[in-house]
Amino acid sequence: MKRRLLLLATSAALAGCAGPQVTDYAGQTPQLDLRTYFNGTLDAFGVFTDRSGKVVKRFTVLMVCSWNGDDGVLDESFTYADGTLQKRIWRLHREADGRYTGRADDVVGTALGSESGNAFHWQYTLALPVDGSVYNVQFDDWMYLMTDKVMLNKATMSKLGIRLGEVTLSFTKR
Repeated sequence: MKRRLLLLATSAALAGCAGPQVTDYAGQTPQLDLRTYFNGTLDAFGVFTDRSGKVVKRFTVLMVCSWNGDDGVLDESFTYADGTLQKRIWRLHREADGRYTGRADDVVGTALGSESGNAFHWQYTLALPVDGSVYNVQFDDWMYLMTDKVMLNKATMSKLGIRLGEVTLSFTKR
């Protein structure tokens, strides 16, 4: 049993190292400045797909974003296809080295991220309510600026290194 757990942990660690790095996108345009893009009102349209690729949830998000220097607030209002509503308020901070930290009420600890070229990558743990229980799941979240108005977002959700599904979003800046 211990050997199997060690093999699983080693495989998960190696798989995590094999992925792209945000610096891989350094030469890509348009150049992303998170503080400029996430400033004002944005609309987002998204889906959550399970491991098989089946759409499990569809949703829209109204985002009202503002910055005061290096500190930003992203106020997100989710509306799910079944009529369920959810609110998340991100409080972001741009560090001196260009990296970002983020906090929200349903985020466990601190989200850590950085931008390069047209991409932003961050990782965080979300306390996700499911059928009366709350599960801490990890998000590996990538955003790609397509134009000054459109950004695409793809986030992989996992627990204990096992992929549970993906969230795909399209942001449109008003």
